[in-house]
Order: sequence, then structure tokens, then C-alpha cells
Amino acid sequence: MKELLQNELHKVEQNLWLIGKQLYENPELGDQEFKSMKLLVNLLEENGFEVEEGIVERPTAFKAEFNSGKPGPKIAYLAEYDALPGVGHGCGHNLIGTMSVGAGIALSKVIQETGGSVVVIGTPAEETNGAKVPMSEQGIFDDIDVAMILHPNDQSYVSGDSLAMDAIQFAYTGKSSHAAASPEKGINALDSVIQLFNGINALREHLSTDVRIHGIIPQGGEAANVVPDYAVAQFYIRAKERAKLNEVVEKVKKIAEGAALMTGASFEVSNYELSYDDMITNQALSNAFTENLEQTSTLPIYPAKLSYGSIDMGNVSHVVPAIHPYIGLNKPGLIAHTKEFADQTITTDGFEALKSGALALASTGFDVLTNNSLLAAIKEEFQRG
Repeated sequence: MKELLQNELHKVEQNLWLIGKQLYENPELGDQEFKSMKLLVNLLEENGFEVEEGIVERPTAFKAEFNSGKPGPKIAYLAEYDALPGVGHGCGHNLIGTMSVGAGIALSKVIQETGGSVVVIGTPAEETNGAKVPMSEQGIFDDIDVAMILHPNDQSYVSGDSLAMDAIQFAYTGKSSHAAASPEKGINALDSVIQLFNGINALREHLSTDVRIHGIIPQGGEAANVVPDYAVAQFYIRAKERAKLNEVVEKVKKIAEGAALMTGASFEVSNYELSYDDMITNQALSNAFTENLEQTSTLPIYPAKLSYGSIDMGNVSHVVPAIHPYIGLNKPGLIAHTKEFADQTITTDGFEALKSGALALASTGFDVLTNNSLLAAIKEEFQRG
């Protein structure tokens, strides 16, 4: 039956490759991926999927389902297709989207025999304001048995973890005045931001090594001879687990309050992007995928690497068994979020990654559909937490 999966994928691989190159040539930023979404959706509809666009009030999000009409598990493949400003698909989302769509189409061709259903979920804006967050909160995954996504990288790695992340903004309001003639009449909002940075830097000595705090000052005044009456700092705050992250964020908020008290400014705290939870890899599902990737790819597969990044797939992994492995582009040392990475996705190595990755995803879905013991192990592990 897995040979049939390969044959079915072969029928659409040129279409997938063309779409991947079109996404590369026409990169669209998060929540603006209208053309990219349509290319993926059109291919799914041509292959019998029922598609709902604009789910969770995100215009470029979609849910495409192929139901066998017979009982069985529901397999979800998650597609990303947003690009980065300046470097385009420097994170390889042009391949992520096409691999998931390819896997979904291939698996749909055998599902009449296995039962169950296959779903491809289009998830915009992973790089900024990930749609998987509201999807996890609003029940999109409530009837899903397993969720999978496969990310390009320099080399192939087993699914691992990621850091939970909050994107916090601190906005200080002071009082403007002439900085030379009457500075005593002003309240310097920028001083509050500077004291916030100083306080955070002092806090770092007392944080565990998994915590990461990095920030910018997007607004800090208009002219040097005017006391700034408004200043803004934005931070990404990360930690290995959500519970620890919440503790760190509360400490940072107290520092922010202290900075306001020191200067006399008022301040407001808000989230300027959605929060990401830590990734929890389901090992039973991960092992099944790794075995399949070993069969479909000639590249070595390395153990999960230590990750200091954050992904909205983490939120998914808290509500359904999930994996987020990496597939190699056969270029060790290649750095993500660069033009060089984007260029590598449309080489022959990128095409090989697309084919082998999609087939490994489809084969793992087939295993879950047909192996009751595997599904039971996946669910038992997830329930243990």
C-alpha cells in the first residue's frame, strides 16, 4: 500500500514543485498570503478535498478535508506559506506548504481502504502572529487524532522541543518639555525604557540558562531637545516551559513598574503578538515518522537539536499529539532566515526534500490509520502529558 502512496505522490509532484517555486518567486508576508493560499487550495480541490477558507477569522487560513465515510482516525497535516520581509522564503515555508498538501493528497487516495479522514490545515503567519494559536484555542484540532508538520533545515533532525514565548510591549507616557530651558518640568518616558532595560539586564544573572529576553526600542522620542513624553519597548521573552515563562514575565512586569516609579511616568503593558507555547513532541508518533523518513530519504537523520526558537506548533502540541521534525536540504551549516536558505529550496536538493518529506508524512499517516497499537501508544503518551 505504501508503494501506492509513492505512485500517487508521483502524479502530483511536478505540480507541487511548480507551486513551491511560485511561492519562492512571489513571497507573501503573514496574513497576506492570498495567492499562496489559492495555489495550495486549488490543488486540494482538484483532488477532491472539501475546503473552507477564512477559518478562525484569518482570511488566508483554510481547512481542507477528505473523508472516507468510514470510521477511523483523522490525520492532520499543517501547511505554512508565509515569507519573511527582505529574504522571502528564508525559512522554507514554500516547501512546508507543498509537502503537507502532497502528503494529504497521497493519503487521500488510499483512505477508502483504510477508513478515517485526512485534513490539510493552512496556518498563516507563523513568523509573526501564528494562526495555530487561535486554531488551538477555538477547537480546530478537537477532532484530530494526530497533527504533523515538516520543516526544511540544513540537515534532517528528529522532532524536538521549542521555547514558550510571550511578545510583551511596555509603553510609557511622561510629559514633554524643553530639554534645556525647563527640563525640570518634563517627565522623560525614554528614561523609563532605559531603566527597564537596565533592570532586565540585572535580572539575567538570576535566570536559568533556557530563558531568553531580547528587545528593541521602536519609539524613543522625536528630538534631542524635547523631553520624550512617550516611549515604547518591545521584548520577546522565552523559556523552556510555559509555567516558567509566566514566572519570568511577572518579574519583568515588576521591573517595568519600578522603572515607571523611578521616573514618574505611567505605563501600559500589552502583548503585541500572540503567545507561543513550548513544543511537546509525541515520541511514539515521532519514532514512526523517523522510520518512514529513513525509508524515503538518503540523508542522515540526526537527534533533535537544542532549540532556542519558538513556534506556534507548540500550541498545537498541547491539545493534540504532534510532531515538528526537520528535513535536510543537503547543505550542512545552511543558516535559516537568509536569502541563501530560500535559494536552496528551489534546487534539486529542495525537490528531493519535497518528495521524500511528503512521502514520509503520508506514510506515517497511513501507519496511524492502519496500526491500532501505534495509535493507542500515541494517545496514551499524550494523556500522560
